Amino acid sequence: MKPLLANYTSKLRPLGGLGWRMAPVLGLTLLAACSPFGLLRPNQRLLSRVEIKGVEQADKERLTALAQQKPNTSFPLPKLAIYQLGYRFYDSARINNKLRDIQATYLASMKAAGTDSARLGKLLAQRERRINRKQLALDKGNAIMRLGEAPVVYDSALTRRSAEQMTTYLHAQGFFRARVAATDTARYRRGPVLRALGAVGAVFPGKPDSLDAAKKYRRVTVTYNIAENQPFLTQLQPASIPDSGVAAVVRQGSGASLLKDKERYNEALIGQERTRLETLLKNAGYFDFRQQYITFEADTSYDKFRVRLRTLIANPGPGQGHRVYSLRRVRFVTDAGVGRTLRSATGDTLRRAGTPGGQPARPSLGVRADTVVTDSVSFAAYEQKYSTSLLARKVMVRPGQRYSLARTLQTQRQLADLDMFRFNTVNYRKVPDPPAADSTGLHPSTGELVAVINASPAPKFGETVEGGVTYVAYLPGPFINLRLKTRNPFGGAEVLELGVRAGFEGQLTRIAGGNSEATPAVYTTQLGATASLVLPQFLIPFRPNRFLTRYNPKTRFSLSETFVDRPEYTRSNFEFTYDYIWQRSAYHQYVFSPVVINLVNTIRVDSVFRKLLDSLQTTQGSSLFRSFSKQIVPSISFTSLYNSNDFNETRDARYLRLFAELGGLTRGLYREALFDKTDLSVYNFARFSADYRRYHHLTPNTYFVWRLNGGVVHALTRTPDPTTGATQFIIPYDRSFFAGGSTSLRAWSPRRLGPGGYTPLRTERDSNGQPQLTRDYLSEQPGELLLEGSAEYRFPIYSFIKGAVFTDFGNVWGLQEGKDKDGNYLRPGAQFQLNKFYQQIAVGSGFGVRFDFTFLILRLDVATKIYDPTAPSAQRWALRNFDTSANPLAFNLGIGYPF
Repeated sequence: MKPLLANYTSKLRPLGGLGWRMAPVLGLTLLAACSPFGLLRPNQRLLSRVEIKGVEQADKERLTALAQQKPNTSFPLPKLAIYQLGYRFYDSARINNKLRDIQATYLASMKAAGTDSARLGKLLAQRERRINRKQLALDKGNAIMRLGEAPVVYDSALTRRSAEQMTTYLHAQGFFRARVAATDTARYRRGPVLRALGAVGAVFPGKPDSLDAAKKYRRVTVTYNIAENQPFLTQLQPASIPDSGVAAVVRQGSGASLLKDKERYNEALIGQERTRLETLLKNAGYFDFRQQYITFEADTSYDKFRVRLRTLIANPGPGQGHRVYSLRRVRFVTDAGVGRTLRSATGDTLRRAGTPGGQPARPSLGVRADTVVTDSVSFAAYEQKYSTSLLARKVMVRPGQRYSLARTLQTQRQLADLDMFRFNTVNYRKVPDPPAADSTGLHPSTGELVAVINASPAPKFGETVEGGVTYVAYLPGPFINLRLKTRNPFGGAEVLELGVRAGFEGQLTRIAGGNSEATPAVYTTQLGATASLVLPQFLIPFRPNRFLTRYNPKTRFSLSETFVDRPEYTRSNFEFTYDYIWQRSAYHQYVFSPVVINLVNTIRVDSVFRKLLDSLQTTQGSSLFRSFSKQIVPSISFTSLYNSNDFNETRDARYLRLFAELGGLTRGLYREALFDKTDLSVYNFARFSADYRRYHHLTPNTYFVWRLNGGVVHALTRTPDPTTGATQFIIPYDRSFFAGGSTSLRAWSPRRLGPGGYTPLRTERDSNGQPQLTRDYLSEQPGELLLEGSAEYRFPIYSFIKGAVFTDFGNVWGLQEGKDKDGNYLRPGAQFQLNKFYQQIAVGSGFGVRFDFTFLILRLDVATKIYDPTAPSAQRWALRNFDTSANPLAFNLGIGYPF
């Protein structure tokens, strides 16, 4: 759509020499200049509101979507005002002149290039790019105008069309006697400010403006008054199916029918029922069956507000019944080329039909040097590179079975999930056979099919190089990742992945300098290496049956090593996991890890940092010091993950992750001996967490998403402290919960919020060298109970640039807080208490900008604290201290959405 008034020229004139006394006049002038009516042509009116009234049973949201005109968007950005701002700088005549100049310039350059084809090609490409940019500006306005929205000019014809579509939709939903009446009002009801100004103008009348009266009628509110009336209910009749075999299948599956007696008539459900019946019959062997054979007869002439609904399934032709097909042979070509695989999926109907006329045109499949029959499946390949016994377990179709669409699709999913093939198709070729009159007659003629599975192998090696910059603790840190994937290294369709990572990352230092002006952020060096081997089956001591194959079982071995070097310490973390992975559905995955071993080794600890750790342990009961001792953490865990969203989070979806872990269950057998010989500590604990997310798809480009996340960790038994000998409940520091950061409460630094209402303090020296207590923003604050949540509204800004406004809330608390000799908590307010915890929930808000490149989402969030329960009582409403040292703006740069 071209911009309104595209042929007019807009010129800006500078305003100068205005004193402060002219400020009110200037304000009124700017207010008048912002009027949307300035963009309208004579006799045009602005659509300001659309209302739908009278809806009680129908889907109001769907009816709203049928309105072909909607007002300009005002939240979260005033799109019409942005368009007006861009229009002030828009000059279509100047753009047309530039367009003619571009064409003339390149025409001369192309003549000068002569017969130089390379030079001509570059000039043509450059000309097209520049012309396209100018044409876009002519058609849709400049960049600012495209960021906004042109005024929605009211069109009564579209209103009538919308009313007709709403009526059609209501009839399809069973409201056969529904009526939709559309009315519009053009009178503009002015606000109190404008009415007051109008009263002043009446006292001091001036020269009348011929447009004043017209402006009162230039805003339109459209109201769709819907009279649903009583809906018609279905009255199901016995189905009419001449083929007795088809009738038997439909009768057996009638319990899953979507159509119920005495429910409101719904054409959408009827369409879904047709699809269900087609799938039901295809799964029963009716290879040729199509939806075209299914019709529903609706009759409203018998009873009042009743629809007699009868299912009719016709035969293919007179004297012909629907045929059942079984498989004669299953052939698997494991090294089919890409072209052949695609041609098999899209080959012409005649060739795939198996008709005598089409058979000579079918190309030869070629002679394979090696054909192996495994579990009745013939595997053909020039060289058998994959385990045929493994592939046979992934093939759900077998000779002698009836044709089944479900088994066909499941076979394709199983093969695709192996990550061994670029493409795979399952095609069927008919074996010529005359048709039968009835599939259950005395001598039924069952058709036969040959299943051909073509799989095009993926490259054996794949490498990925990633580089980027993190932004943590207000410091940018470069990093690089290198990953190598090897497919089928041992011939069993395994996937071996190796990776290394190196980078610098900003971190808040845990040691303050000699005064409060010391920079609290430093760079850390991080090196890492990972290795994982994924087997496409369960590695168990007995042979699993084919029943488990449908759940796509996998076994994964993982090794990782992380090395961190900071000014305060040098630390390494080694982890080994042994996982069983299977999927209940495309959205639901389970992971059971019978063996998880973490080995933490601190190579170096700075003496000043050691004193700080000891001080935190003594004064606050902090367990941070345990993170820098030698320890081994053996555990078992289970994860259930349900996610119906996609990578770019564009669906109306749900996400639920449940995680449970038990650690150190057998430590009584070796704890003391292990510590005596290696200084390795081992603890036992139980940990559980739950993360629920809901994605509401409001409009095609706007979303409202929210999240609730919580967890609890608890030591199972007491552990003697090697330094003091006292027994206490101890959990590994890395198993604690933390709040704050780019995926948590974004107004707080990572892992620095909480616990509860406790105000952490630290000792610093002032400019005179005297010690003083100040708030500690540097130390991590672990907890044993986590409760947090977020709500976020996401909306488009321009092209691939998206925006968001959000609010985060939550905190962490302690459950086994340490006490001093007098019985007082070392961290007052950190202990979770039912009658106080709701007063200790932190709140932060902000806005974000996301650059959605489809394959990558770059995110920048800016947040501020609203309520800080860890601040002194007089400063807890942190918004009063906006953008100060007590509440600085928090910038979070990350990849992907926060949740």
